[in-house]
Amino acid sequence: MSTPIEGISAAGVSSLSALSFEGDVDAPATTGGGAFATSMTGAVENLQQLQASSNELAVQAVTGDLQDIHQAMIASSRASVTLDLVVAVRDRSVSAFNEIMRMQA
Repeated sequence: MSTPIEGISAAGVSSLSALSFEGDVDAPATTGGGAFATSMTGAVENLQQLQASSNELAVQAVTGDLQDIHQAMIASSRASVTLDLVVAVRDRSVSAFNEIMRMQA
């Protein structure tokens, strides 16, 4: 006596693009701290772009110029998740550095 649940359509939803610091998984790894520094610089630059986009869309939403509020919410969520990722990588890097310093002492 129950009605079946209809499937959800993903029409009009674009897939997430790779972050600027994500490289090809099969690419050969470079040695040294330069690759890590480049990755972190790219991550911070990407984070700044996402936050600027999120802030711009939030202002448009508040002023009523934004037609689709979903854009602002998605941009805000992407900026938040990227910030969490960058902070987690930073914390783990500092922890690893401190562990190496303890091993040398």
